[in-house]
Amino acid sequence: MSWWSDFLANPVIQQKLPTATLETLQMVAVSSLLTALLGLPLGLLLHATAAGGLAPSRIVNSIVGAVVNFGRSLPFLILMIAVIPFTRWVVGTSLGWQAAVVPLTLGAVPFFARLVETSLREVSPGKVEAARVMGSTRIKIARAVLIREALPSVVAGLTVTVIALIGYSAMAGVIGGGGLGALAISYGYQRFDTQVMVACVVVIVVVVQLVQVIGDALARRLDHR
Repeated sequence: MSWWSDFLANPVIQQKLPTATLETLQMVAVSSLLTALLGLPLGLLLHATAAGGLAPSRIVNSIVGAVVNFGRSLPFLILMIAVIPFTRWVVGTSLGWQAAVVPLTLGAVPFFARLVETSLREVSPGKVEAARVMGSTRIKIARAVLIREALPSVVAGLTVTVIALIGYSAMAGVIGGGGLGALAISYGYQRFDTQVMVACVVVIVVVVQLVQVIGDALARRLDHR
């Protein structure tokens, strides 16, 4: 009981944990939104230009696929360091949660694009062919057939991506990205404050659980089969 009282009375937990949690939520929310906006059309492009797609093009598919694979192959810590000049150019600084959004987005977009491509492959070719026979344009087929049918799977993929971003956001603290990762490193690890480390882990676990529950519920709601 005394440990719990000391835990609640810890000044770092009282003063810095709420701010660090807010920073983590902000960087994850913004990077997730950007990842969805950029990754969905990129995944659709990968699917459309593949053999048997809406607009097959071996050259385009190979180039886009190579770029996506390159982005996925870079370890996130190396990516964060490598894009520091680009981050400074975009947001004017390499520190803080706003700066962390840049590498988070760059790291997540290729990952999510591949998940989108996989989801689109699960759509029955018969539905696409039926839409073609009815005279639908490629854009209409992509919007009304492919994306609509694959939406539950896409949402599930986005849920996985958001959870991965939460983990990446903790690593962003290594280079001054702020959030729970920076708090855990600065106080939990470097100052050997076990209570702060435990608090950061608990908050991250709770956030991950909430994201998973919400994502699963939304995917089920969108599944019209």
